[in-house]
Amino acid sequence: MTDTLSKHERNLAAAIHASTFSKFFIPFGNFIIPLVLWTANKKQYEFVDYNGKQALNFQISLLLYSILLGIISIPFFVGFLPNIFDFGFDSLNTFNNLNISIDSDDFRFGWWWFPIGIAGLGQGVLFIVNLVYTILATIRTNEGQLFEYPLTIKFIK
Repeated sequence: MTDTLSKHERNLAAAIHASTFSKFFIPFGNFIIPLVLWTANKKQYEFVDYNGKQALNFQISLLLYSILLGIISIPFFVGFLPNIFDFGFDSLNTFNNLNISIDSDDFRFGWWWFPIGIAGLGQGVLFIVNLVYTILATIRTNEGQLFEYPLTIKFIK
């Protein structure tokens, strides 16, 4: 396949994948810049059209997974939220006490961190998956190979 593709076409396809990293500098840059590059060149190059769809579908899928992870963690967070405010005015004196002892019964925020930790771990996994597969896609498309992201929902066909 590398013999039939021009260097410009391969570089453009790789640039679409690499441009998803612009989200670290521009809000929604991982959608805007690849979309602009893809729409400007999709009719001229079939390889660029395929890779533009792949990159955008992967970014939209990751956004959807991130939102779903947040929605799933909300009931856990709300369920533990009343424990945060489970103190009256009489216990405000204990916050000024210099007696430092670590007891799991006195630690109000112990269970509160559990859903945030699970959601944070899930977001971290999504971040690493995004980094690894975007780098792989950039390298493979620059070599002229077709790359298909895993866990991708085909929004753009």
